[in-house]
Amino acid sequence: MSSVSPIQIPSRLPLLLTHEGVLLPGSTMRTSVDSARNLQLVRSRLLKGTSLQSTILGVIPNTPDPASDAQDLPPLHRIGTAALAVQVVGSNWPKPHYTLLITGLCRFQIVQVLKEKPYPVAEVEQLDRLEEFPNTCKTREELGELSEQFYKYAVQLVEMLDMSVPAVAKLRRLLDSLPREALPDILTSIIRTSNKEKLQILDAVSLEERFKMTIPLLVRQIEGLKLLQKTRKHKQDDDKRVIAIRPIRRITHIPGALEDEDEDEDHDDIVMLEKKIRTSSMPEQAHKVCVKEIKRLKKMPQSMPEYALTRNYLELMVELPWNKSTTDRLDIRAARILLDNDHYAMEKLKKRVLEYLAVRQLKNNLKGPILCFVGPPGVGKTSVGRSVAKTLGREFHRIALGGVCDQSDIRGHRRTYVGSMPGRIINGLKTVGVNNPVFLLDEVDKLGKSLQGDPAAALLEVLDPEQNHNFTDHYLNVAFDLSQVLFIATANTTATIPPALLDRMEIIQVPGYTQEEKIEIAHRHLIPKQLEQHGLTPQQIQIPQVTTLDIITRYTREAGVRSLDRKFGAICRAVAVKVAEGQHKEAKLDHSDVAEGEGCKEHILEDAKPESINDATDLALPPEMPILIDFHALKDILGPPMYEMEVSERLSQPGVAIGLAWTPLGGEIMFVEASRMDGEGQLTLTGQLGDVMKESAHLAISWLRSNAKKYHLTNASGNFDLLDNTDIHLHFPAGAVTKDGPSAGVTIVTCLASLFSGRLVRSDVAMTGEITLRGLVLPD
Repeated sequence: MSSVSPIQIPSRLPLLLTHEGVLLPGSTMRTSVDSARNLQLVRSRLLKGTSLQSTILGVIPNTPDPASDAQDLPPLHRIGTAALAVQVVGSNWPKPHYTLLITGLCRFQIVQVLKEKPYPVAEVEQLDRLEEFPNTCKTREELGELSEQFYKYAVQLVEMLDMSVPAVAKLRRLLDSLPREALPDILTSIIRTSNKEKLQILDAVSLEERFKMTIPLLVRQIEGLKLLQKTRKHKQDDDKRVIAIRPIRRITHIPGALEDEDEDEDHDDIVMLEKKIRTSSMPEQAHKVCVKEIKRLKKMPQSMPEYALTRNYLELMVELPWNKSTTDRLDIRAARILLDNDHYAMEKLKKRVLEYLAVRQLKNNLKGPILCFVGPPGVGKTSVGRSVAKTLGREFHRIALGGVCDQSDIRGHRRTYVGSMPGRIINGLKTVGVNNPVFLLDEVDKLGKSLQGDPAAALLEVLDPEQNHNFTDHYLNVAFDLSQVLFIATANTTATIPPALLDRMEIIQVPGYTQEEKIEIAHRHLIPKQLEQHGLTPQQIQIPQVTTLDIITRYTREAGVRSLDRKFGAICRAVAVKVAEGQHKEAKLDHSDVAEGEGCKEHILEDAKPESINDATDLALPPEMPILIDFHALKDILGPPMYEMEVSERLSQPGVAIGLAWTPLGGEIMFVEASRMDGEGQLTLTGQLGDVMKESAHLAISWLRSNAKKYHLTNASGNFDLLDNTDIHLHFPAGAVTKDGPSAGVTIVTCLASLFSGRLVRSDVAMTGEITLRGLVLPD
């Protein structure tokens, strides 16, 4: 036994959790670090450490790191690899992450996890010796036969490769220079093996067990290389035979040599097309059609117009994903985290997606649901469809239906027409290459109708779960199964969608955002996106929540966040101008006298006022003093407020009430004003009112006249007959906007009751609802 003490790894190691690959001792691997605990480990241990010991990590395979610190650690794999961090590369795109280059040292076993935050640290027990492998006679006798057998297969494998490649030659030299006991780990990391097999090799602590498990992997790789070399040899022989035949054909037809060459190439293409048809997994009916068409194509001269049409048809049939699909990610917990990160609020949509995942776990052959998201513009209907595809791990394809007025866009053209092509559904399947994507049918409420047919009627078969398993495109003229496609339609209103089409979809209402939700969306998504697009950082600009609320209430009035996003873009552009000007001035100062330049810069920084964006001073502020966007800066950038809160002002006299009006943008408040004067008992209505609102006004005055004594309502002369020698004028402001609907009844009653009683209506209350002659208030 050697007198030299063995090299020991630290007894306490920080743990790097990985699930993409398996690091074996003696091998090198690159791994990406983007989760919370792993990022903290790199920043605290590797980037700030100064000793060699700080670069030694414990790599735990087959263990995903939770996305956030709040989540508990998953069960850790028992055996890990002590590794040396050789290189650390950081990046901020598409999100902050590091790429580590690590080299495996030896195996270890976790004895006890000492702490979990900010990154896991464990007490470990070293399982491999680092200075040299055991050379005792007993070990040599036990492993001699296995070691020699392994060495023989390893040499055979390397000699089958191209020795002129430097990496192969170096590997051959390593086989002779390295100890035999180190070869199983190194060769397992080089040859083609799965992560599961590498994990088994890592768990094999005994050398004898490690050799026994690695030898079959080498044999499998050797057999694969033999088969590959045999295939290449046959292909080379076929190429030589073709090359030997073709020159004879060209010599016998010297005048048309170029034409014969083109014919040969086309013939080879047809042969390849025929081979693809034979090996494709299309249904029997489609296969029969393709075989029939390929026979016609062989007999057809290339000059015929139908030749190109038939060839394009066969190429499309071969490229369609008849049985190719992606595997769904059915982890409900991960899906909930992903949806919450991508979108704030929208609880109904998230709940429906999670329900689909849950049922999909219980039933594998579940048909794809037909969902329709209905809501005002800008609330994120389209982006949520993209997130659903990302959550499920499926391909995503968007089909814009706005303005489509030809049913051939959905069903395709018949091949008898010149320039015929498949419909958008089949084209989308060809683009994504799988038969279970997520199709977003955008703006389904804006479909048109013309002499070329009704595309909404063509969608009936596509969006019917009982029929779309047998969808027939006019161009294909064979059935294609759409039952595994997840269709998501979006619309702003259901009023323009035909009832038959609406009946086939599951309607999910997407309401507009409240002010609180808009503030959260702005600071989670909109502001970081605009900062990235304009090359700014949070150290250069700060937008407080109070400023965001001012933008929402005073500069935008919408259900979604598109206008809000544009306002943030305008703010970022204004700040970018100031930052760029400041950098230009700093560059000039650098070329002037240093002492004088430093004095000027200090003077500029002292006079800079971050609260005003249009100050004449230099706003190229250092990172510790960002430009603060407050209300004064908003007025300088966006101009005076577009909307003012006038509710308390408007309700300073009797005869004014606030109603609620529905609009496609999510709704708004509406004032109702009334006044009385001496007259002949006439009721005047203004404000572009519809017939229903006029009837509501007459209904309101009739109910008030019949209940005047009960509520002590009198006219100017103190008479309970409200219209006695009294004219009433009822006005709805914003006279250029047409208004109609029954829901203004209760507001009109309240307005007139305030007028005749002389009592003010509360400024913080708005109302909606239909009134009846008995005084009942009906819901909208």
